[in-house]
Amino acid sequence: MATMVQAIRMALHYGEENLGVKDIFGEDVGPPLGGVFTATQGLKTTWNSPLDERGIIGAAMGLAFAGSRCVAEIQFCDYIYNTIDLLKLAGNQCWASNGMWNLPMTVMTPVGSGIRGSIYHSHSFDATMTHIPGWKVVMPSTPLDAYGLMISCLKDPNPTMFLLPKALTRVRGEELIPGEPTDEKELKAMIDAPLGDRSQWRAKWPKVTDYSVPLSVAKTVRSGEHVTVVSYGRTLPLCAQAADELRSEGVSAEVIDLRTLWPYDWNAIVESVRKTGRVLFVNEDTEVTNFGEHLIRRTVDELFYELEARPKLLAGAFTPGVGLADPLEMASVPQLGSIRDSIRDLARERA
Repeated sequence: MATMVQAIRMALHYGEENLGVKDIFGEDVGPPLGGVFTATQGLKTTWNSPLDERGIIGAAMGLAFAGSRCVAEIQFCDYIYNTIDLLKLAGNQCWASNGMWNLPMTVMTPVGSGIRGSIYHSHSFDATMTHIPGWKVVMPSTPLDAYGLMISCLKDPNPTMFLLPKALTRVRGEELIPGEPTDEKELKAMIDAPLGDRSQWRAKWPKVTDYSVPLSVAKTVRSGEHVTVVSYGRTLPLCAQAADELRSEGVSAEVIDLRTLWPYDWNAIVESVRKTGRVLFVNEDTEVTNFGEHLIRRTVDELFYELEARPKLLAGAFTPGVGLADPLEMASVPQLGSIRDSIRDLARERA
């Protein structure tokens, strides 16, 4: 099975061959590295930009204004914050022009903890990005969803933000990407660049096919009766594992993977909360002005009389950064134990 980063690479290859993608660029995105997480190895339209995040976003906007479909990578989301004004401009062009101007651009950036990146390489970006209108925002938790969400982003006529959870880049999926070989060693030999001299290496792409995960459609990964758990990205597999472990205690948790943060699948949340009467929102961005707080506000506004307990948020600590030492990082963001405890406590709570 492909890893998430291999799935993204295959989706970008499909975009080059079938969707008109003509430029994939960013810091170290082109040869020889192919991206700091190797998500762009072997692709034919990649090139290396200067170390200039504003220049990268500005170039993507210019290409998109000219009608050229492009993918721009910001090497770590920690360094995208100085482009906020440009992201806002990109997001408002279709609206401001009454639909006359489209920007077919996708920005990809790795997010979150899990690689011991300390204060400069461990930030989240979902709360900030969902606050910028005009963008579609996705964050996968499996390789197959990463493939399908990337293809949907590449098809969209307006700006899309692909948030790549760093902790899941090397995690293998449980479902085949359409067209990938069943032998993971065969896939590695085909599309993973060798160590050392890569000057003569060329990827041998499998015959991947169209597979789109519709934007704004969530996925129920565990069915349950007592608590709804809504998550995405790195924390989603932890939520699913916690739900599995709690079944032995008689706690039945329904786990929803949002997949698209904006526009999100509110109907999926409503249907589940009406069944369980309880909801826990889990992500690793800082807890103050968190995206989950918006979801709690809407839950209270629209589902108040159907709740059997207070809606809860489990998120990252409101600290200036994530610590380098393993215990500090583990304490900064939700982990399996804290998720399991939160689900258990909420299942027992009565309004």
